[in-house]
Amino acid sequence: MITGITRRTAVSACSLCVAGVLALAPAAAATAHRAGDPAPPRPRAAVPRPSLLFHPGPQVRARRGAPEVPEVSALSWVVADAGSGEVLAANNAHRRLPPASTLKTLFALTVLPGLPATRQHTVRYEDLEDVGEGSSLVGVEEGHTYQVADLWRGVFLSSGNDAVHVLASLGGGWQRTAAKMQTKAVALGALDTHVVSPDGYDADGQVSSAYDLAVFGREGLRNPDFARYCSTAHAEFPGDGWPFAIENTNRLLTGEDGVAPYPGLIGIKNGYTSNAGNTLVAAARRDGRTLVVTVMNPQDGGGFEVYEEARQLLDWGFAAAGRVDPVGSLDALRAAPAAPASAAPVAATAGPAPDDDSDWPGTVAVAGLAGLGAFAVTRALRAKNARGADG
Repeated sequence: MITGITRRTAVSACSLCVAGVLALAPAAAATAHRAGDPAPPRPRAAVPRPSLLFHPGPQVRARRGAPEVPEVSALSWVVADAGSGEVLAANNAHRRLPPASTLKTLFALTVLPGLPATRQHTVRYEDLEDVGEGSSLVGVEEGHTYQVADLWRGVFLSSGNDAVHVLASLGGGWQRTAAKMQTKAVALGALDTHVVSPDGYDADGQVSSAYDLAVFGREGLRNPDFARYCSTAHAEFPGDGWPFAIENTNRLLTGEDGVAPYPGLIGIKNGYTSNAGNTLVAAARRDGRTLVVTVMNPQDGGGFEVYEEARQLLDWGFAAAGRVDPVGSLDALRAAPAAPASAAPVAATAGPAPDDDSDWPGTVAVAGLAGLGAFAVTRALRAKNARGADG
């Protein structure tokens, strides 16, 4: 039986034990970050603010001193930074609308990498038999031999659906190309897009969005061939006996028809159908910064209003640099890369890795001190019991 004195001795010993542990624990924990040991974890970055891109109407997060977003009549538009992918402002970004020939950006992303520019092809009747009535054409002729590079210039400058049909035939056929374009769109996070006709010709159910088209334009600029074709203002196209001149239909690039060219414009692609109205994906570079703007179906003005509204949005985007916070990202819906198949799962019972941020050395030290305290208590109890037995 333990007497009151014994209990007091035990309590005193335990008190000393706990005090020692508390006094020494900080020093023990601090040893985890000595020279050569893992560095303490860095402060975590602020959590990004939620996207506003699925909200209807104009969306912008303006700071003090930011310029006013221009009032434009397009049903949908997006202004994004091509480098970071940050969307600076948008209006109905995910509204699904007919894209017209701006869908050719996705066509090029899908087909261009697999066809060498110098490859030659003699056009067959089957290559052209399904070109839609009223389509824009560059002048591809059956029986004529063309380089792939010539056909791409026909696509980007003249928006030639005849050139698209030939390239799609080289890429595996019309339906297969549409399916590959759909797969590419999903991989890029362009989930508003449904491909029916790879050339952008009006078709039931064929839609895209200002957001998706900005994704395609930005991705295209990463391909040197795409970037070169989409920024070409004038070229020659092979014809019977001699080539003939073709001009880019993007007036913001060429300055034709009374539309002033935009300084620093890179391209990318314009489009028009009676169903889609006028559509445009444009990119411009200024002071080392590249912006991508999409404008879909302006409701005011004439056929060239799409260029003027794109001009206003580009001007705003450059003026707003550093004065707005993003309302979303062009990378937000992109498919996450799959984990390597060879990666072995980490066992749940595995100990901390050498660069683990956990404070395991300090934990070990505290546990050792606690053990010493327990040992001291045991010695005190044994000594007291021994004295009681002797006397």
